[in-house]
Amino acid sequence: MRIGVEEEFHVLEVESGLLVPRADAILRRLPRRSFTTELHQCTVETNSAVHTSLHDLYTDLSRLRRQLDAAASAQGLAVVAAGTAPLAPAAAASPTADARYRHMADEYRKVADEQLICGAQVHVDVPDRDTAVRVMCEISPWLPVLLAVSASSPFWQGSDTGYASWRSMVWQRWPTAGPAGCFSTAAEYDAAVEDFVRTGVISDAGMIYFDVRLSARLQTLELRICDACPRAETVVLIAGLFRALVTEAHERLRRRGPGCAGRHEWLRGATWRAARSGLEGALVDPETHREAPAGEVLRKLLLRLRPALEAHGDWHTVRALTDAALADGSAARRIRRTAQQEDLLGCVDMLIAETRGERAHRRPAPLSRGLGPAVAARAPHSSAGSAAPEAIGP
Repeated sequence: MRIGVEEEFHVLEVESGLLVPRADAILRRLPRRSFTTELHQCTVETNSAVHTSLHDLYTDLSRLRRQLDAAASAQGLAVVAAGTAPLAPAAAASPTADARYRHMADEYRKVADEQLICGAQVHVDVPDRDTAVRVMCEISPWLPVLLAVSASSPFWQGSDTGYASWRSMVWQRWPTAGPAGCFSTAAEYDAAVEDFVRTGVISDAGMIYFDVRLSARLQTLELRICDACPRAETVVLIAGLFRALVTEAHERLRRRGPGCAGRHEWLRGATWRAARSGLEGALVDPETHREAPAGEVLRKLLLRLRPALEAHGDWHTVRALTDAALADGSAARRIRRTAQQEDLLGCVDMLIAETRGERAHRRPAPLSRGLGPAVAARAPHSSAGSAAPEAIGP
């Protein structure tokens, strides 16, 4: 199964660290095939190519980040991959001059105005749409775990929210956001989407914001629950786990046949728990529906997916990245620690550095670019170009 990733980035002014509506200034310097606009001009999106290997995906994501960073730096700007920017004034909201985005701004008002958030979306190939909707039902209980891995948004407009992923709380205000529910066939799914459009609640299928959905344009399942991640390695970890979830669910359905394996009314609560805790607290164990430490639940998922991961040649990579994620903690934890030791501007510096692939952070002038240190070796940062993380192997 091939995978692809869409990443959203905040646009910041370097000196102040503030979110600013200057996406067009960056995009003018970039090819539109891989870089595009979002609802607000303070956000830029990148689109990777499709890949079969996690190593190739990592290389592609790193290349896109370097291109984006270079275009931003030329304008005195920086880009940050995180669910929220620590310093995000409401004045940064400025809808992109596009008819669809203008309609969304007019229709949803405050919900759209405060869409100052960024996510990471992963696409995985599916054999057909009927299989895809059944797989959605099977994998949904595990998606809050992926949210916890991605959590990177503890601050909202300069204040600590108490959440690891405040972005997901802001996101939940859209009328179609949240767990997808269960469908037996693609026709049932399409009918549900048509009902949303027919009622006027949304204007098109692209506004279906389920945690996982059928792509409106591609023959893929699209993961949408996750925060944008400062470290590209975290995106690769999530992509590897998501592909393995889809693979494992497809195989289970092939053996068992169609039909929902359980009820999902508890999932919204599990998502809230993941948003509140990240990797630092408890999650809802999808198998027992009981509270359990996040590390325990993530390792349970890893072992459950081992056969699928091995089938894709991803086991050693994903295991190493999981170990690293649990050792370092969520991005939300790192952001909070920096805020305690320094201030919110220090958080901005850290996020700029991690988005570039660096580990050290400082007030850079000019902003430098580089690849991250080896995950397995836990090497210190070097400003010289370094190799891709050893954990992200072929």
